[in-house]
Order: sequence, then structure tokens, then C-alpha cells
Amino acid sequence: MAGRTTSSPPQRQKHMSDGDNGPSPSGNGYQLKASPNKSQTALQKHIEFFDRDNDGVIWPWDVYNGFRELGFCILFSLGSLLIPIFFSYPTRLGHSWVPDPFLRMYVNDIHKAKHGSDSGVYDLDGNFSEERFNRMFDRFDRSGTGGLDVGDLAELLKKDRCAADPAGWCFAFMEWWTTWLLLQKNGRVWKDDLRACYEGILFWKISEERSKGAKRQKGYEMDELLKGLWINGTWKYWETQTK
Repeated sequence: MAGRTTSSPPQRQKHMSDGDNGPSPSGNGYQLKASPNKSQTALQKHIEFFDRDNDGVIWPWDVYNGFRELGFCILFSLGSLLIPIFFSYPTRLGHSWVPDPFLRMYVNDIHKAKHGSDSGVYDLDGNFSEERFNRMFDRFDRSGTGGLDVGDLAELLKKDRCAADPAGWCFAFMEWWTTWLLLQKNGRVWKDDLRACYEGILFWKISEERSKGAKRQKGYEMDELLKGLWINGTWKYWETQTK
């Protein structure tokens, strides 16, 4: 998916540098204006979308509102509150040993919430590893199309499982399931889209498209599930469209 995007909607313009006159290439088909804080890691940029007031703190309702802004239904967005429930305390450790009573997450210490059994595309400091990202597609893109289908992702999850790490297995499953629901097109998560997600660009792009009323060309919605099951007897609706 190619196109231009700003790094934030108009009300969040403080992400931009005053001297920035235009977008710069990201190298993956997406474009993003430069951030004044060039020391941010990719993982920090990834979650920056949910920092609604740019104060470095993400409240649980910021997570809910962010998921709604991305187009997820109310029920799924309520489920997203598991994110601050599980990941608030690890990010809190950069400030205090005392758990945050409001389950807030702290952007600067989001790398402390990195869990086991993940893809390893983010390193321990939250930086994006292009080598591991490319290796992931070289190994699991069995069709050679530049996208990962459900079977490919299942194999990826199996490969990443660490011994005696049920929490990490669950977190990894939830992350990939959410990613597939948000990004899939023709049953696959495509490489450019996934990289933009890792690099923190994609959420702004989706939000911008939705604010303009543009119809999303990617993702998997409940009506597609119901229509596919009712009309064609399969949840893989894209297969019936190509026949």
C-alpha cells in the first residue's frame, strides 16, 4: 500500500518539527514527516499513535480510543484493554517499583514490555532489525508472493515459541491475530504493510484514511466473515472472489 501520510492528525501536530517542509521517504512505499525526536526507537514510534496528548503516557482509554480509530469494533476494542493490564507494570519499572494504579504505560520504557516467544524483529532496546524482518519473509513466505497467509503465520508462531513461556505464546498470538485482522488483503499480510506497522507509520495512515471517509481496502471485518460463511460456507471470502 503506497501513499503519503502525516505522522499525526492535525490536532497532534506537535510531533512535527517546525522546519519540516515535506514528507521524506521511509523506504517501504510509505512516507512520513520527520520527528523532532530522532532518538526514538521503532517500538516507541509504533505505540506513539496511542499517546493521545503526546505526554509520553498511554492511559487505558487511549488504547481503547486508538483501536476504535483504527476501525475495530467496540467488543474488540474493549479486549484491547488487556494490553495495559499486562504491559503497564513492565514500563512502570523505569519510574518506580510500585505498580501504576491507573494501568498507564510509559512510552520511553516500552522496551521493558518486550516479551518472549516474539519474532525478534524488535531488539531488546526496541530498535527495528531489518535483517530479522527480511529473514522472516525469506523463511515463512512459502508462496513467494511477498505476503504471509494464516498458515505461514501459524508456522512463524510455532518457530518463535520458547520453552515454558505460555504468557509469551499468548501475547504473540494476540499480536499476530490483531495484525492479520487489521492488514490482511486477499488473505495475506503484505511485507510493506507489516514493515510500516513495525516502524510506526501505518496506524497514522489508517487513521487518516478513515478520517477522510475512504473505504479501507485491507483488513477483515465481521460482515465479511458472516457473508463468507452464509453465502459460500467459508471464512476465506477472498478465495470465492477470485474463482
